[in-house]
Amino acid sequence: MTQLSDENRLDDAGTAGTAGTKGPASADGALAHALDRAHVFHSWSAQAALDPIAIAGGLGSLVWDFDGTSYLDFASQLVNVNIGHRHPRVVAAIQAQADVLPTVAPANANLTRGQAASAIVGHAPAGMSKVFFTNGGADANENAIRLARLHTGRDKILSAYRSYHGNTGAAVVATGDWRRIPNEFARGHVHFFGPYLYRSEFWAASPEQETERALRHLEHVLQAEGPQSVAAILLETVVGTAGVLVPPPGYLPGVRALADRYGVLLILDEVMAGFGRTGAWFAFDHFDVTPDLITFAKGVNSGYVPVGGVIIADPIAATFDHRVFPGGLTYSGHPLAMASIVATLDAMATEGIVANAARIGADLLAPGLADLAARHRSIGEVRGLGVFWALELVTDRATREPVPAAFMGALKAELMRRHLLPFLAENRIHVVPPCVVTDDEVARALAIYDEALTVAEATL
Repeated sequence: MTQLSDENRLDDAGTAGTAGTKGPASADGALAHALDRAHVFHSWSAQAALDPIAIAGGLGSLVWDFDGTSYLDFASQLVNVNIGHRHPRVVAAIQAQADVLPTVAPANANLTRGQAASAIVGHAPAGMSKVFFTNGGADANENAIRLARLHTGRDKILSAYRSYHGNTGAAVVATGDWRRIPNEFARGHVHFFGPYLYRSEFWAASPEQETERALRHLEHVLQAEGPQSVAAILLETVVGTAGVLVPPPGYLPGVRALADRYGVLLILDEVMAGFGRTGAWFAFDHFDVTPDLITFAKGVNSGYVPVGGVIIADPIAATFDHRVFPGGLTYSGHPLAMASIVATLDAMATEGIVANAARIGADLLAPGLADLAARHRSIGEVRGLGVFWALELVTDRATREPVPAAFMGALKAELMRRHLLPFLAENRIHVVPPCVVTDDEVARALAIYDEALTVAEATL
C-alpha cells in the first residue's frame, strides 16, 4: 500500500501526523490482522485468502489504519454509517447511558427506549405509533414477516429476485440473490421480478412501460399463487445491495394498490435506504406510498450499537392488544442502542444532515457521476438518490455485457491504492458515502474514481 502525503496522515487524535511513522501503533495493526486471521470467521467469504485491512479509527467520512494512513469511506462500512464515524453527540449519549443503566430487560419500561420509539415514529406516516425493536435489519425483516403472517392468518411472502433482506431464516429466503439458494429452509416464499429498466425483464423501452409491465407481472404472480394465501409483499423501497435500483414513477403506488386490491400487506424494507441515505428520512417519502410495516436498522444510529426494528401500523399492532405476540429478543430496545438512536435522530434534524445528503446527491454526485459516465466507456448507467448511487460497469455499452470479475478486482486495487474504501458488488461501484460527507470529499472521491477507472479500462 502506498503511503499518503502528510496532509492525509492522522495521529491518534485524528489530526495530521507525520508520514512514514512506525512504532507501537504499527505493531497493534499487525496484531489485529494476525488475530483476525487466526480466530475470526468472516461472513460471505471463503476464509483462506482473506487479507482484511485493519481499521484503527474513524471520524466523519474518514477511517485510518494503525500506520495512520487515512481512507475516504465511500462504502459507509456496509452502507450504514450515515451520520459519519465517531459523531460526538452519539458517542456522548452512549457513554452517558452506560453510566446510568447499561442494560435492561425488554419487559421493563425504559425512558430512553420510549424516547427512541417516539423519535422514530415522529418520522413515520400517520397511523403508525408502535415500534418493535430488534438487534439488526435481518431480524427486523424476520419479525415483520411474522407480524404479517399472524395478522392476516396467511402464509406466503412475495419478494423480489433482486433483493437482500438479511441472513436469518425467513429473511434470507425472502432475499432474491444467490445467498438465498444455500439457505432455503424457510417455507412460504415466492419471488417475482421488480423493475430494472437497464436490464428489463419485460422488454420495456421507457420507465412508464417498465412500471406497467412489472405491475402486471406482479399481479399475475399474486393471482397464480392465490391472493388468499399471501400475507405480504416485501420490497426494499430502493433496492440496495442488488444494484441501487430506484423504482420508476408509479411503481410503488401501483404495488400499494395491488396489495389493497387483494387484501395483502405491504412491508417496505428501509434497512439500507432509510434515515437520510436517499436524502429523505425514509426512502418511501420520495414515492407517495404508505406501507403497513416498515423495517429499519443501519442509518437509524449508524451502527454504533447493533439495533433494528419494525414500525407497525396501528391496526396490525391492535391485533396483539389481547393476543400474545409470540416473539422477543433479550436485547430488544437495548438502552445503549436506544441512546444512540435518540442522539442520532436529534443530530440529524438539528444539524441538517438529511438535507445535506439531498444536496450532495442533487448538486454534486448526480452531475459528477454523469460527467464520469461521459468520459468512461465502462460506465453503462448511473442511478441513485441522495448519497445512494451506483455505477453499472460494462465491457460494451451497446451489448451491456457486464465487466468481468478481474476488472472489478483491478478496480478495487486502484481505488484502495488511492485511499478510498469502495463498495463493489458484481459489476457495480456503489457510491455510498456518509450523509455528512463534504463537498471537498466528494470532489476528491470523484477524482479517485476517474483515475482508477482510467487504469482499469486499459485492461478491457
